[in-house]
Amino acid sequence: MRRRIALSIMTGVMALGLVAAPASAKSGATIVDTAVAVNKANGEFTYLIQAVVKAGLVETLDGRRQFTVFAPTDAAFEDLFEALKVDGIADIPASTLKAVLLYHVSPGERFSGDVLSASRVRTMSKSFLFPSIEGGKPYISGANNTARIVMPDVNASNGVIHVIDAVLLP
Repeated sequence: MRRRIALSIMTGVMALGLVAAPASAKSGATIVDTAVAVNKANGEFTYLIQAVVKAGLVETLDGRRQFTVFAPTDAAFEDLFEALKVDGIADIPASTLKAVLLYHVSPGERFSGDVLSASRVRTMSKSFLFPSIEGGKPYISGANNTARIVMPDVNASNGVIHVIDAVLLP
C-alpha cells in the first residue's frame, strides 16, 4: 500500500507541477494544490479535502506561509468515522473539524529529518505532537493516539506534507 501511495503522490505532484503556476515565493504546487492532485490521481485525500473546505482552511493552507501538514488518508478518516459512529465529514461540526485539522498542521517547513530529530512539534492548535521511530518506522503521536508516517516529505511550494495512517485527536 505504501508503494501505491508513494507512486500516486509522486505522479500527482509531477503532473501538477507541469501545469501549476507559481503560488508563493517558491514556485509550484501549494499544499492544497498537491492534495487535490493526489486525490485526482488516486482518491486518497477525498475526506481531507472535504474537511479542509468545511473547516474554512483552504485559504490558510493555500497561502504564502510555510507549513508542515500531517495528512491523514481516506482510510484514516474512515476509521475515525467508525469510531465516532458518523457517516462522514458532513456529520462532524465545522468547529470540531477545524480544531482537529489545526492539530495536524505545524508552522514552518519541516522535512522528515527535522520532524524525527525533534522531541516535539508545535501545532497550529498550540498543542504538541511527538515524533518517534519504532521498529525502524516513523510515527507521530498526539494526545490521544498515534499515526505512522507512511509517506514523508511530499514537497509543496508553501511547505511539506507527511502522509499519515490515522487522524490524530487533540
